[in-house]
Amino acid sequence: MLKKLFDFYINSSIHVALSVFSLTWITLLEYDIPYDTDVLYFVFFSSITGYNFVKYFGISKFHIRLATWLKAIQVFSFFSFLMLCYYILKLNTASLLCIVGFGLVTFFYTMPFLPTRFFIENQYNLRRISGLKVYFIAFVWSGVTVFLPLINNDRSIDGDVVITSIQRFLFVIVLMLPFEIRDLQYDSLKLATIPQKIGVRWTKIIGALLLICFCFLEFFKNNVTLNYLIVLFAIALITMLFVIVSKKNQGIYYSSFFVEGLPILWLIMLLFLNYFN
Repeated sequence: MLKKLFDFYINSSIHVALSVFSLTWITLLEYDIPYDTDVLYFVFFSSITGYNFVKYFGISKFHIRLATWLKAIQVFSFFSFLMLCYYILKLNTASLLCIVGFGLVTFFYTMPFLPTRFFIENQYNLRRISGLKVYFIAFVWSGVTVFLPLINNDRSIDGDVVITSIQRFLFVIVLMLPFEIRDLQYDSLKLATIPQKIGVRWTKIIGALLLICFCFLEFFKNNVTLNYLIVLFAIALITMLFVIVSKKNQGIYYSSFFVEGLPILWLIMLLFLNYFN
């Protein structure tokens, strides 16, 4: 029963939603903005709704064994959508415009809308454009977790914010590398994922280089706090270890729980350090 509950926690996107929630809260902490219930809860429930829409749109006809759990996830997603609607009404107008933009990206990521020549395997949506998946996901995560909480709190978008968004973009790309390494044995070669194009070894090297850039960019900011810097370097090192250790034949929860939970660890470390300082 515990395993079934845990699998539901993973498969219903609660875990990934907590990760997006954590990155959003980290942005608030970095820019010394009080806990924003409305934007954080909106991000949490919209992540569940969006991810489940992307993952399970049309999946029932291919995975009959998931049908029972899929129904439970659909019900859960419906209530998450209702909560999404509640919290979106509490955000300011500028935030709503930001949400519309990223919402459209998520929608077109799943739904067919462009000519067939751009796509593979007769699935005509952004998700199936060769080599583009990881960058779209990183773009949406970066925008939602950096710009949305700042816009909702009337924080101006300056150079530091732009650097934070670039850092978040790089971090999310690196987080996805263990997933792409894991999926090498399942993905079509036409997807042109990073490991397919450059191999596992070079994927890990690229991941390490991106994390070095992720840390190095921090020194270009005008306002840098010691606590944030310490945690940033620590989480970069931990993430690098996870990327290096990742392989095609991973444990079932290696990427879907441990790697995807690194933003949650980042938040916990930052809150812990801030509490004792």
